[in-house]
Amino acid sequence: MALWFEQALLPEGWRSGVRLILKGRSIDGIVHGVAPEPEDERHGPAFAGLPNVHSHAFQRAMAGLTERAGQGKDSFWTWREAMYRFVDRLDPEGLHAIAALAYAEMLEGGFTSVGEFHYLHHDPSGAPYADPAAMAQAIIQAAHDTGIALTLLPVFYAHANFGGASPTPGQRRFLHSPDSFARLMEALTPLDATLGVAPHSLRAVTPEELASITGLAPHGPIHIHIAEQIPEVEACLAWSGQRPVDWLMTHAPVDDRWCLVHATHVTDSELTAIAKCGATVGLCPITEANLGDGLFPARAFLAQGGRIGIGTDSNVEINAAAELRLLEYGQRLIHKGRNLLASGPDQSTGASLTRAAQQGAQSLGHPPAALAKGARADIVTLRRDHPAIAARCGDSLLDSWIFARAPIDTVWCAGVKRVSAGLHHARPVIEARYVKLLKALLA
Repeated sequence: MALWFEQALLPEGWRSGVRLILKGRSIDGIVHGVAPEPEDERHGPAFAGLPNVHSHAFQRAMAGLTERAGQGKDSFWTWREAMYRFVDRLDPEGLHAIAALAYAEMLEGGFTSVGEFHYLHHDPSGAPYADPAAMAQAIIQAAHDTGIALTLLPVFYAHANFGGASPTPGQRRFLHSPDSFARLMEALTPLDATLGVAPHSLRAVTPEELASITGLAPHGPIHIHIAEQIPEVEACLAWSGQRPVDWLMTHAPVDDRWCLVHATHVTDSELTAIAKCGATVGLCPITEANLGDGLFPARAFLAQGGRIGIGTDSNVEINAAAELRLLEYGQRLIHKGRNLLASGPDQSTGASLTRAAQQGAQSLGHPPAALAKGARADIVTLRRDHPAIAARCGDSLLDSWIFARAPIDTVWCAGVKRVSAGLHHARPVIEARYVKLLKALLA
């Protein structure tokens, strides 16, 4: 199969008249500066799809349901209580319906892989399902239905706060002992997904449990929520005398397999330590804004050679360009300047953001996303007749995608076209199933 693009972003830069030969899941050959051949499928500007390094798929169904002011100060913590009440209603069938819509929207929004931080394990009473992997299999089936590449990150969750505090009733569906979690990992090993592991947070695991759980993924990705909220930092200091990132760096062998999700509230020395060890910081700007988390010092981190990935977290909005746009705008508001995440003088901010986000694939157990021979054929094109990209070429196309909202046209994942004219091919079926579920859940 051959695809021809007016322009495409290759590892060496933008090229015109690019012809890609696909074979199976991969790119088998690339030539540029050529005219299309009669059998070629022809498209506008193309670039490699982005990895989504952090998703809680089920929270897609909560979007718009938590925006009513409470009696006291609303915060991440009051939102979390609403989330606990919502999950009481979900079973594997419902999780599959929600995740399928979320994953279809990710593909429509330019993401071609996802790291699913999966902690909804048990039935509504907190008892394991007869098949302890039933909820995880619903996630895997949703990924299969939509075609997105899945890195499954089963979450170990045992405690409500630092020091091994007893869990709350609202957390009952998430909980495991190290032994039961090891059995879950064993059940998941033969399933069709890249498998990592996710100690939920330093709040939710003891030091002994952290060492045990990370040992179950000797080669796979390791993801953890960390330093998302100021009260979390204060509680960690009270427990250990160290801030969360500082404690983790001191007590765990953090390396380039790790993804530190959010890491919002960090010191300069913690920032340097993360960059030095090669871990990815998983940033979710839309969710971090929605929950009032704060702003990660991305400008300083990238200046030190730090690696970032972009995630959609609560999936209140699913759009790769929107995440990147808010990441840059947040830095502009902090520093009162413009083009703050561009990689250097006269460099495109949109291209710098896109290339940085593509590097986040490392944290999902994949090589960096690229249109290169031998790479997985994950390809995104922009709508070539849209005014937002009129008369543009090269990096200005990515600037227009992110900042002028140029729409996505087509998306291939692992060599299969999943999105045409901006819509997932299975959207009608997926959407109808989701709407039916939501009407039942919210009745």
